[in-house]
Order: sequence, then structure tokens, then C-alpha cells
Amino acid sequence: MSDERPGVKRAIQEESESMMANGSGGQKKGQTKVLLVGEYSMVCAGLAQLINQEPDLSVCGQAENAREAFGAIATLKPDLVIANISIKGSIGIEVIKEIKLWYDGLPVVVLSVDQEPLYAERVLRAGARGYILGMEAPDKLILAIRRAMKGEVYVSEQLSERMLQKYIHSGRGKHDESPTDNLTDRELTVLQLLAQGYKRQEIAAKLNLSAKTVDTHHAHMQKKLGLKNSTELRKYAVQWSLSREEDSQRRTVSV
Repeated sequence: MSDERPGVKRAIQEESESMMANGSGGQKKGQTKVLLVGEYSMVCAGLAQLINQEPDLSVCGQAENAREAFGAIATLKPDLVIANISIKGSIGIEVIKEIKLWYDGLPVVVLSVDQEPLYAERVLRAGARGYILGMEAPDKLILAIRRAMKGEVYVSEQLSERMLQKYIHSGRGKHDESPTDNLTDRELTVLQLLAQGYKRQEIAAKLNLSAKTVDTHHAHMQKKLGLKNSTELRKYAVQWSLSREEDSQRRTVSV
């Protein structure tokens, strides 16, 4: 899961070390310690500045990937984790599941650009206590943090309405379902990577899986989606991704 952009990786590492030093050195007693997990230093730096402005909140550190995240959790003992999820990176739904498996009482709030209700549902099902879109006002993130610390769940208003509508209509028949609803979280991740042009070996390396396991996911998806071969699966993935982007653009314009 190494970053292919050395300059970005160095920037992230320097930012992480800086925030860890500031967090451990300047943290006040009683403050909620927040760990940032994400690959983009500029995003994390902005989040740190926003969070540190709150008198009762403090960023205690930053982790770039899953391995660093677990090391930081064990060392820094944060009260809450904010995970900046990107399918192009190494932070995804599986990381949330692992955090909940080993640190069940540690609340996780997900920050993402993905406006798809299905993805938000998967994230919450994995154990996250919040799902907030990156385009939202800064105060919404602070609200999500406070809700999560109370044991509540926060979902961006733009998504919560659509998720509720989907739930209401779900009992009216299977015609409202998308074929992708039947995919597992891992299969959905593989489908997204296929849509982005990743090849079999690249997907295996990115997700730390064997090529054989990726082939198994392909076979299961083909069966669930009613497709004949890997070529049809790749075409389906691209069309599915394009339709999601178009829907996202329409929703953004209508807001």
C-alpha cells in the first residue's frame, strides 16, 4: 500500500510528525483527542486547523494508511478517528471494520466525496458513527464529532434524506434495488477499481490480496450481476461509475 508519489508521501509524513508533536505537547486535560487517517496532507492539515480551533478538541496525530492508523491508535490512544476515505487510496471500508474489530469502543467518523447512499450505508454498517461529505460546511464536521462522542450517528443531510427514501421504498418491491446492492463490501471496492482501469494484478497489490482471490471476486460479481465474462464485468463497472458521476453532478447542481 505504498504511495506512488514520493513528494506527497514525504509531505504527509512531515505533516503527521508536526501534528503529533503539537498534539502531544499542547494538549489540554479533558480535550477530546482526534486522530486523522487519510492520504492527503493538505486535507488533513486543514482538518487539523479546524478541529484545533475548538477548545475541547485536539488533533493528536495523523496516519497515512491502515498500518500507520493502528500504530497511532495503540500509541496515541485517541478518543475518536476521522477517516478520509478514498477508493483511489488505501483507506476504505475494510479499515473501518478492522478498527471496530480491535477497538470496538472507538468512534469513527468518515469524511468522503462519495455522495452515493449505498456507500454511506456500507460505511455505517461497517461500524462508523458518522458519514459527512467533504463539500459540507466546516461546522458540520464539528457537529459530527460531537454527535459521535455522545454515541449518536451523524449523516450528511444531503444523504440522510435519500437514505430514508430508499428505506421507505425498499419494502415496495425488488424493482427499486440496484444490482450492486447485492455485492459485498470487498466486491464493491473491486468494482470501483475496475471502473478506474485497474488490472487484475494491480487490484491484488492495492488491496493486499492474491490474484486468485481477485479472480474469485470477479466470478462472484459476474454471477450476481448476470454477466458472462470479465470483459462484460469491466464494461459494466465503467458504465456504473459514469452513471454515479452523472447523478452526483445533478445533485450538486440542484443543491
